[in-house]
Order: sequence, then structure tokens, then C-alpha cells
Amino acid sequence: MVVDARGSYCPGPLMELIKTIKAQPVGATVDLLSGDRGSSKDVPEWVAKAGHELVGVFEEEGHWRIRVRKGR
Repeated sequence: MVVDARGSYCPGPLMELIKTIKAQPVGATVDLLSGDRGSSKDVPEWVAKAGHELVGVFEEEGHWRIRVRKGR
């Protein structure tokens, strides 16, 4: 599952990720694409608090790809 939130600014990408991950089964992986630099910090903090797994934060051409695995 990919959530393309490029063009949206904080907290928009995080809110889109939360909405999407709630609808996924435990163990599912979601990639968030965000052009907002703040997402590369805010999303990992939320992932840790929410009990999910941060697979990685990858800087790509003009945006970040943040991969999260649903933990519960």
C-alpha cells in the first residue's frame, strides 16, 4: 500500500498515514510518500508511540519514502 501525500504539509501526511494504517491488517506494510521534510521526523516518532515498526526512511528524488509495518 502506498500513500502519496506529496504536496501536503504537516500534519497532512501523518494524518493520511494514520487513516490508511487503521484500515490495514496487522503486519501490513505502508509506504508514505511525503515532500514535507518534517514528516521524516514526525512520522517515526508517531510510529514508536503507536506500537508500529519503522522499516525505514528513504530520501528519494524530491521526497521521502517512509515505510511502516502495522504492529497492532
